[in-house]
Amino acid sequence: MDFSPAALISRAIVFLVAIAVHEFAHAYVAHLMGDNTAKEQGRMTLNPAANINLTGYFIGVFLGFAILGSAPVNPYRMRNRRLGMLLAVSAGPISNLILAILFAIPFRLFPSLLFGVYDSSPLGQMIPTAEHILFDMVQLNLVLFVFNLLPLYPLDGWTVMLAAFPPEWAIWWQRNQQNSMYVLFGLFALSFLGARMPALNVLGWLISTPVISIMQLLFGP
Repeated sequence: MDFSPAALISRAIVFLVAIAVHEFAHAYVAHLMGDNTAKEQGRMTLNPAANINLTGYFIGVFLGFAILGSAPVNPYRMRNRRLGMLLAVSAGPISNLILAILFAIPFRLFPSLLFGVYDSSPLGQMIPTAEHILFDMVQLNLVLFVFNLLPLYPLDGWTVMLAAFPPEWAIWWQRNQQNSMYVLFGLFALSFLGARMPALNVLGWLISTPVISIMQLLFGP
């Protein structure tokens, strides 16, 4: 993990954009499905301050991924609870995938931009280049896309599975919500040990493997 000022600034910018779009996507799709909770609270907005989790945000800036925010979604106000939750919760990670695709277009059209991503000069270590920020827009939005779809509470992926499962499976899934959260905390703990023992960083592997594959697809040969 790069902790240079340039890298931290770039991640801070990217995560502000990611929070804004991710949480707005949750709120807007919930609104379309009949739930106006976020709209009534003034949180159906692209202003990241409305939904930001400051602790998660700073963790994300330093670690590269975290739970960054939370827009209120109430299934009991939706016309169809299961479908509404499935679409509203899925909308957040999907919005990050869309952002990654959009910001990958310049690299696809002009592959030489990749050479400007990391500037090893003293100035480049202090201030990120435009190419650096563009690259992080792709990479970190893909990280958030994959991370949030992990089927572990309280991530979006857990709720997506709850909404997608047939009722009898959903009951079992709901009962194991707390156990799922313990698994996530355990993966976080192992990731901190991964610096010394990379084989323990299961969470990093779960995220990096699909992220690298998608980036190769987006950037092309």
